[in-house]
Amino acid sequence: MEQQEPKPQSAEAPTKPEREIRLPNLFWALVPIFSMIALMLYVFGYIADTDRYDAAHMPLLCSTVVAVAVGMAYGRSFKYMLDGILERLLVSMEAILILLMVGLLISAFMISGTIPALIYYGLEFLSPQVFLPVGCILCAVVGWACGSSWTATATVGIAFMTIGTGLGINPALCAGMVISGAYVGDKFSPLSDTTNLAAAVSGTGLFDHVRAMASTTGPVFLIALVLYGFLGINAASTGYDPAVAEGIQTAIAETFNISPIVLLPVLVIIVVCILRVPGLVGVAASIIVGVVFALIFQVPYAMADLFSILHYGPSIVTGNEFVDAALAKGGLDHQLWTISLVILAVSFGGALERCGSVERLFAGLKNMLHKVGTLTGCTLLTSIFCDAVMCDQFLGIGIPAPLYADKYDEMGLSRNMLSRTLEDAGTMWSPLFPWTACGAYQMSVLGLSPFVYFPFAFVNLLSPIYAFITAMLGRNIFWADGAYTNLLGKTKMGKPAACPDDVREVALANLEKAREAGLAPRPA
Repeated sequence: MEQQEPKPQSAEAPTKPEREIRLPNLFWALVPIFSMIALMLYVFGYIADTDRYDAAHMPLLCSTVVAVAVGMAYGRSFKYMLDGILERLLVSMEAILILLMVGLLISAFMISGTIPALIYYGLEFLSPQVFLPVGCILCAVVGWACGSSWTATATVGIAFMTIGTGLGINPALCAGMVISGAYVGDKFSPLSDTTNLAAAVSGTGLFDHVRAMASTTGPVFLIALVLYGFLGINAASTGYDPAVAEGIQTAIAETFNISPIVLLPVLVIIVVCILRVPGLVGVAASIIVGVVFALIFQVPYAMADLFSILHYGPSIVTGNEFVDAALAKGGLDHQLWTISLVILAVSFGGALERCGSVERLFAGLKNMLHKVGTLTGCTLLTSIFCDAVMCDQFLGIGIPAPLYADKYDEMGLSRNMLSRTLEDAGTMWSPLFPWTACGAYQMSVLGLSPFVYFPFAFVNLLSPIYAFITAMLGRNIFWADGAYTNLLGKTKMGKPAACPDDVREVALANLEKAREAGLAPRPA
């Protein structure tokens, strides 16, 4: 239910008539959403090719004003609306600080030679035929070790984008591969913030959630590797020009001191994350290592020069257009555009939540759901909706969880079935919209709009589709007593996922009723 605005009263002052706080009707609940969609279409469709304006900032700001106005028109005070916005911003503040630190990290890894060395050795040992599947696996490994898709794309992701250019592979395909691998690693990592969030809001155990994620993300990852392998073979026969790769390697070798030792800062990131060092501390340690390596193995920069590089990004000119474009990234200043977009996106999500639109649109929907497949599909669509119109993956996970949790219990499902479904859509689709926090970040790092790379981000694109189809077929389902119905339709007992005791009692009772009615399978 919607959080009610407190109404303080004073015994000394005469009480004012209380405002009636109401849910907006369906039309007004949709007005902030339609205003955002209309303005986005105007910006990205109508005027995108006129060089007038091509950012999501103003549509989000205007739509936030509309959402606040709707909330106030239905009895909510401006303070109540503002508190909702600030509450969402507070939750996102760590991510914003990490965004700032990642700008410094990219600069440090550029001048240390770490990212240039990744590009150099990648071109040395990778061929077009194996580049895409191998790159996807390596991005997944880094994402898993760091528990962060953002860190994976900001380090090895940038390198793979340039390697792909040297191998003649479509940049959109490279970006899709990087996104797929980074998010696979993120989802399987117990260090990931969204992985922990999904488990927490669903009331299940962290590793129970990871186990459930493996049932959808694992098969989709294998499908994606096959597709990337096939596309890589085709790319090898059409777009590969060895002279391009040689030119990139020559430019890097003439500008940096390249040796395997300058790759060590990447291992530092992995080690500090495996040791469960807090994210900000781990990134800061990696920045320091990168700077030290730059001073030892590259150029003995003066302090003022280091400050300038870390703040504004490195100014590296090699004479090769591909290398210069790849290395023109990083810096604190470079992140501010993305951070301002994140702040506006999260603000719109908070205003939309507080004005009552979400409750009006979804509160009664779950009463129409009576099958596991339709419940799964509705959860997936709600998460994607929250990603797209509330612009934040945390809302894509956090909003649907309390809306549908009791419905999962009513059908005798395990709570890690809910947490898995939230991530299959809420997390996986968050980088596929350019106006979301994740989409804006990945666009700034990889240099391509999500509208360009999303057809090739196979893991992200297919995860909710795979989850929905298997659930509709009565497969790949986790039940409250620990039973699991696999892809072959066989139901076998396993270990029950963690959940509150009162939830387990309700879910088990409902599961037994469903089995007696023939609506749920019994384990063999």
